[in-house]
Amino acid sequence: MSEKMNINVSKFFARYNSDEALRERIRIAEENYPGSLELREALAEDILLPVAEELGMPFTVMDLYVYESRLKSMRQADEEQPEDAEERPEEEYRYWLVDRGWKNDEAAFCGDK
Repeated sequence: MSEKMNINVSKFFARYNSDEALRERIRIAEENYPGSLELREALAEDILLPVAEELGMPFTVMDLYVYESRLKSMRQADEEQPEDAEERPEEEYRYWLVDRGWKNDEAAFCGDK
């Protein structure tokens, strides 16, 4: 992953978080997605990546995965575990790939090679 790509993912999500029209566009695209919402890589490739590229912030699925993994690690390190953890929302943060059954495990498909 190039540093430029990492910056593009960060820039895209900064805009996504501050731009309600962009969030709505992504929400509608996801809602109308003809494929399985469980196939996270394909979903990101068909919805997020084209929009990011159109906005001049292209990145790859692997860039997204690395970004989300780092973000999740930072959030976990910053969080204090409250005593009333049961009252916390189950999905406080939304990730496209992380914690949604996606992992880049080529060995699962290619064997040991």
